[in-house]
Amino acid sequence: MPQLNPNPWFLILLFSWIVFLTILPNKVMNHLFNNNPTLESTEKPKPNPWNWPWL
Repeated sequence: MPQLNPNPWFLILLFSWIVFLTILPNKVMNHLFNNNPTLESTEKPKPNPWNWPWL
């Protein structure tokens, strides 16, 4: 059964993982993201108390 022969398939697996772990993360991380979050202020707004008219 040729699919049980690890000789050609192991090299294909190894080279594909080398590509995935070395080349692709660099290409993905080089993209610029346009929507960087910016903080408006570090202070939390004070919550307003609720008015319950039926109480």
